[in-house]
Amino acid sequence: MSGQFGQMNFKTKMAVLVFGKSWIQPLVLYFEDPEKVYSEIQELIKSSSNKLVEYKPLGPIKKITLQSSQIAAVALQEEPQLQ
Repeated sequence: MSGQFGQMNFKTKMAVLVFGKSWIQPLVLYFEDPEKVYSEIQELIKSSSNKLVEYKPLGPIKKITLQSSQIAAVALQEEPQLQ
């Protein structure tokens, strides 16, 4: 059965998931350096100041502006991708 698809080459890409306080689903954002953006958003969550930040991710979302007080959590997710 598995031979019918031939040899598939998978590589993984990282996505940054941003969870909002009143959102039903998280935002899934792709960046050149997702670990850096993940760390930046973590610092925003820890900070007591209310900042407005703008990111230019790759993929379907081209520009996003977030208010730091509305971010509940952030996560990194590995996703398989066919080459």
